[in-house]
Amino acid sequence: MDKRIWSHPVLSFRRGPRVTFRFEDQVVEAYIGETIAAALWAAGIKVIGYSRVYGEPRGPYCMIGKCASCLVEVDGVPNVRSCIEPVRPGITVRRQVNPPRPPSLTKPAKPPGEPVEIHVDLLVIGGGPAGLAAAEEAAGRGLSVLLVDEHHRLGGQMIKQTHKFFGSRRFFGGLRGFQVAERMEKEVAEAGVRVMRQATVFGLYRGGVVGVYDRANNRLVKVYPRAVVASTGAEEKPLLFPGNTMVGVMGAGAAQTFMNEYGIRPGDTAVIVGSGNVGLIVAYQLLQAGVRVAALLEIMPRIGGWFVHAAKLTRMGVPILTRHTVKEARGRGGVLEKVVATMVDEEGRMVPGSEKVFDADLLLLAVGLKPDARLFAQAGAAMRYIPGSGGFVPLRTEMLETSVPGLYVAGDAGGIEEATSAIIEGWIAGAAAAYRLRGDRGALERIRELNRYLWEEYRASPVLARSREAKKMAIVSEEEMEVIRRNNPPHVEFPAG
Repeated sequence: MDKRIWSHPVLSFRRGPRVTFRFEDQVVEAYIGETIAAALWAAGIKVIGYSRVYGEPRGPYCMIGKCASCLVEVDGVPNVRSCIEPVRPGITVRRQVNPPRPPSLTKPAKPPGEPVEIHVDLLVIGGGPAGLAAAEEAAGRGLSVLLVDEHHRLGGQMIKQTHKFFGSRRFFGGLRGFQVAERMEKEVAEAGVRVMRQATVFGLYRGGVVGVYDRANNRLVKVYPRAVVASTGAEEKPLLFPGNTMVGVMGAGAAQTFMNEYGIRPGDTAVIVGSGNVGLIVAYQLLQAGVRVAALLEIMPRIGGWFVHAAKLTRMGVPILTRHTVKEARGRGGVLEKVVATMVDEEGRMVPGSEKVFDADLLLLAVGLKPDARLFAQAGAAMRYIPGSGGFVPLRTEMLETSVPGLYVAGDAGGIEEATSAIIEGWIAGAAAAYRLRGDRGALERIRELNRYLWEEYRASPVLARSREAKKMAIVSEEEMEVIRRNNPPHVEFPAG
């Protein structure tokens, strides 16, 4: 039951050598470059774990390492996030018992490496569009830069985007998302940026030290940067309904990861909840991957995304049901088989007797994103809840510096927007670090020019009105930031000297 995609209208999948590993009592075939969760799904193995409290079946939900739905035991080591852990030949993977068994103290599966220390001008956390832009900009201005990312590939969400960027060539107009990621990764390498993949930043501490767990080498890394750009991205919001934890219910981005990064069909028949651009684009990408889309549900009276995306789906016969939402997910053995949809009235209340039942093995939730701003909160940065930005975000100046001196924010971690604005913010943050550390006057002019374009041209579009106003709510003046720092002194700072 191989669910891999071998022919695609846009993508060609460059798979590595074929290998095998053991899952429970069976041998699973995989390809180097796939993650454990991806290889298991391709082999038709959907249940990869059980919930801690009720012992219910669990499968992949986010596919980017943000949740706990895919935790497994690998070679005796528990709590391994199978969605971002690459397959290796000969490993033994088991469904995790709860509570997990601690690894053997007398015979560890992989001895820890020696801790290391790294001193660097700028640490960039996150290798998505904002992080890549910040790293390239700062390195181009003479800073030594270390880029850390949890994934084994750089590019963040762009590596699974097949649609073309709009706009000018200056901002990658005409290129598909994965092509933009490839170009930016090449530019980062040419700029001399040091990259640490498969590594997790777990905290920012007093004395300006940043803790990193280097999973690839099983070692602790202490980084001492003079400045930090945190571009940690976002994660998908859940939706509450009976059966929402069934295997086969996942975020829309997880389906993109399966299809466009690993070339694996996430299901045979899908229902999607949410008609923003994410929901509309993913629906079209499902069709490209050979997945039938039974319906797209939207609780509002009109679609939330761009008409051009919705028109493509309508031409291809996909029903877009406005004023509808999911009522229930049904299945056997904790695995999705049916989706029950219902109409809602003007108040958003379900209309009795309006239910529609769809046979589906895939239910995708495209109901919004929330910034991954946990590192800012942990570092003591001043935060503000802004609904239009998706949740709590750090306050920042026009230079994108937070109330933690030397800590900058860029991209969706500071509020949900499009990839183009994330790239521009990355350039601003990288230039701001260069200005702070080197007094680079050219960097200051670069920041002013980018901010002018970002606020007066790009964000001036009526389509971006909501996100523009939300981002304004997170910007404070330099004088206001000084007051915030005096009243709420951060316990972490990164000295420029």
